[in-house]
Amino acid sequence: MSTYPSPIHVIGGGLAGSEAAWQIASRGVPVILHEMRGRRKTDAHQTDSLAELVCSNSFRSDDSTSNAVGVLHAEMRMAGSLIMSAADANQVPAGGALAVDREGFAEAVTQRIADHPLITVIREEITTLPPEEWDNAVVATGPLTAPDLAESIRAATGADALSFFDAIAPIVHHETINMDIAWHQSRYDKVGPGGTGKDYINCPMTREQYEAFVAALIAGEKTEFKQWENVPYFDGCLPIEVMAERGPETLRHGPMKPMGLTNAHNPTVKAYAVVQLRQDNALGTLFNMVGFQTKLKYGAQTEIFRMIPGLENAEFARLGGLHRNTYINSPVLLDGSLMLKSRKGLRFAGQITGCEGYVESASIGLLAGRFAAAERLGETLTPPPATSAFGALLGHITGGHLATDEEPGKRSFQPMNINFGLFPEPEPGSVATQSEGKRLRGKEKTVAKRRAIAARALAHCREWLAGTPSG
Repeated sequence: MSTYPSPIHVIGGGLAGSEAAWQIASRGVPVILHEMRGRRKTDAHQTDSLAELVCSNSFRSDDSTSNAVGVLHAEMRMAGSLIMSAADANQVPAGGALAVDREGFAEAVTQRIADHPLITVIREEITTLPPEEWDNAVVATGPLTAPDLAESIRAATGADALSFFDAIAPIVHHETINMDIAWHQSRYDKVGPGGTGKDYINCPMTREQYEAFVAALIAGEKTEFKQWENVPYFDGCLPIEVMAERGPETLRHGPMKPMGLTNAHNPTVKAYAVVQLRQDNALGTLFNMVGFQTKLKYGAQTEIFRMIPGLENAEFARLGGLHRNTYINSPVLLDGSLMLKSRKGLRFAGQITGCEGYVESASIGLLAGRFAAAERLGETLTPPPATSAFGALLGHITGGHLATDEEPGKRSFQPMNINFGLFPEPEPGSVATQSEGKRLRGKEKTVAKRRAIAARALAHCREWLAGTPSG
């Protein structure tokens, strides 16, 4: 007779679902992980691997001293995150960021899930909310939730799911980049995890080349989705041509900013704009165009992107694309443990809850898994403190939104990356306001404040985890 408790069902094998399953199984509770890929494809995925990365291969900054996402990385590592462990084992150079070989990363997650004795993976599509007999379940179907399940969620909650567009950047074969024009350098020569300070390939533009390029982006033929009218873009992942339409200098102050870069071929001439490419796999044979997510049609992409100096003969391993993301109105529908208020035992996790970003999605999966496991074991798990990155992100999802000026009585909820604006202000006196006898101002004061918030977050997270019952 089995000594294990009844299994918890996790729907969706992306980053959040894989992390939730891992956390549950790590507590000694069996998991049945349902993943439809292998039976049904999505508009963005290319493989059947769990935790496949469909957009960038970057987990963003790994600086846990003064960067919010770096703090979240550190907290996830403290909590035994499968996603962070696989990322660390498959990192590729990316300056101050943590970027991964996307295939190696997904294969590592898939294999570790398959090898865990308490996790069973079933390849099937779940078209409705879990049946009542699944008394403890986590829905982590992500931003590409299949239409039938999305409709079931809408019907059960009585609330419309919100949606936004998300775009994918192109990937270039390294051997087709003209290194007589381009050069290797990280911005400000920053050395990050596994990096050398020369982790990006940089393609310089003169003012004339930049202006012609912006004009071409705006004029280029684009994919239109009339059936998705009135669906907004998420500001953290705007298509390059949409940014260009916001003003001629927008790109120079965004993904094409030239600051911190010196042309190795012509050090005395500063580029007017720079296109950066970041290593996408461990072999270094593929590089993705940083910030170049796009809805341009394929023909327009190859023509326009070959206007970039150094990419005139570029061959693309993957062109950019556009897909629709869906998320629920979590502050209204979910409680502080990510449970659906209208149904005990049913939780949501990942991007469908309205967080944005790989590590944010995985971290919410981590929390949902821990809450679900505690419930199954008859324990009470105190939510993470609001001063931690876990708590700050959870607070945003479950109630940290604001009323709009246009509709004071109505709450506004939008996808959000982790950022220091979600954390409570540091306690008075905890921020160093002077250095070498001089009062800190401006950027120096901001950095000091962020360091204080980061240090407090890690300390409070460590205390929270120490009080969490271990499996």
